[in-house]
Amino acid sequence: MSASRRRALGQHFLADLGVARRIVEAVGATVDDVVCEIGAGPGALTGLLADCAGRVVALEIDPALHARLGARSNLDRRLADARHFAYDTLRALRPAPAGRVLVVGNLPYSVSKPILQRLFEARASLDALTLMLQREVAERLVAAPGGKVYGALSVLWQLWADLTLLFTVPPGAFRPPPAVESAVVQAAFRPAPRVPVADGAAFVRVVKAAFAHRRKTLSNSLRAAWPHLGPDQVTTALEAAAVEGSRRAESLSLEDFARITRFLEGHERAW
Repeated sequence: MSASRRRALGQHFLADLGVARRIVEAVGATVDDVVCEIGAGPGALTGLLADCAGRVVALEIDPALHARLGARSNLDRRLADARHFAYDTLRALRPAPAGRVLVVGNLPYSVSKPILQRLFEARASLDALTLMLQREVAERLVAAPGGKVYGALSVLWQLWADLTLLFTVPPGAFRPPPAVESAVVQAAFRPAPRVPVADGAAFVRVVKAAFAHRRKTLSNSLRAAWPHLGPDQVTTALEAAAVEGSRRAESLSLEDFARITRFLEGHERAW
């Protein structure tokens, strides 16, 4: 794959050994764990991971780079697209029953969204992720309510994971250097949501509707998404949830969204 093609895909390979070691240290893999590396590339992380993990499943979409990864007894090379890989199969590959399933990777900027979605969908089979992302995406994941970067991505991930932005990485750490900063974020998935959510699909629907038009008030956003309920029923649901309809989505906590979902879905079932 040419350098120009890699730039077009937002693919920039880590070339700073110090940063690579910090990432591997953050992963904290042991001989009982299986580590899935997304986008192994030239192998800046691969060998370091193989030194401490029981098994490394290295995903690489470029045949030439895949062939260059070499062979080690605990290295499982896969010529695969991380956007479509079956991450739920990793648990069966743990070297020990008590081992963890860990995912690490430098996600290409242009395809980070579908990869994140795939990982989120497989969260029940994963223990923790340590990912290098464009800094703005990492900041959105960990954002608290009240800021402009807080959005649906923040809410949905924080419902199911403990998230930490570990450190930022300058463009000079990559070849070729990107035009933006990167950041390493860690997500430890929880066995249950942070707040009780009876209907996960309904929760997602409410969150996405609330953030669909950020300049609209919450009541207007929800009325647009549930036109068949009528404005009075949406108002009643918000009052029951103790959330003012004049607020905007970026000001709401996980608990607020959970209460809105419960009462709004109650009205919809009764409709």
